[in-house]
Amino acid sequence: MSISEMQLTKRQLIGGVAAATATLAVFSTAHAAAEVPKPDGDVDMAAVLKPGELPEMALGKEDAPVTIVEYMSMTCPHCAHFHTTTFDEIKKKYVDTGKVRFIIREFPFDPRAAAAFMLARCNASKPEELSTAEQYFPMVSMLFKQQQTWAAADDGRAALLQMSKLAGFTEDSFTKCLTNQKLLDQVNATRERGSKEFGVNATPTFLINGKRYSGDMSVDTMSALIDSLL
Repeated sequence: MSISEMQLTKRQLIGGVAAATATLAVFSTAHAAAEVPKPDGDVDMAAVLKPGELPEMALGKEDAPVTIVEYMSMTCPHCAHFHTTTFDEIKKKYVDTGKVRFIIREFPFDPRAAAAFMLARCNASKPEELSTAEQYFPMVSMLFKQQQTWAAADDGRAALLQMSKLAGFTEDSFTKCLTNQKLLDQVNATRERGSKEFGVNATPTFLINGKRYSGDMSVDTMSALIDSLL
């Protein structure tokens, strides 16, 4: 290798390092650009966390420094987008590491959403019993990922039955779950409580450490909010 070739290689190396540094700076700036969203109101978290009509569907440590309560509707496309693009990453970054406790609460806007929630709340093999969080969250995830398949179907019952069979329901257990009037009343009571006591009027709505936030959030936006509370 000649001296001129060595000098050229050196210049290329320096240029490459500079380019990589610039790229990293741009990435860091873009990553840091996510602003902490502004709340649209305050809530009393002690009141929020009092037991309701149904057992709490929660993931994460009870004493986590940040508590997120999400009110959602199963037929809401914005809720589906949050759960298919943001939730898993937030769970991995904050729930699984003990920083966040994440709670889902039902806020159905229509009968089909209420039915989907009822199916998530039922134990597939014993529909007279309620599901656990370990059963509930995967069912919710599956229904959101397949939302377009069942939420707008001409025959909603048939579409939900097909989805439910993937989760272990039979036609008999499916029917028993959806004819449980007490469970339907409890799901609707959860919605009414959110509306009357905590000002929830849209989905998704997040109640986070005493503040209320409405609307879908990206991973970066929710991360910026959680980080500001840690």
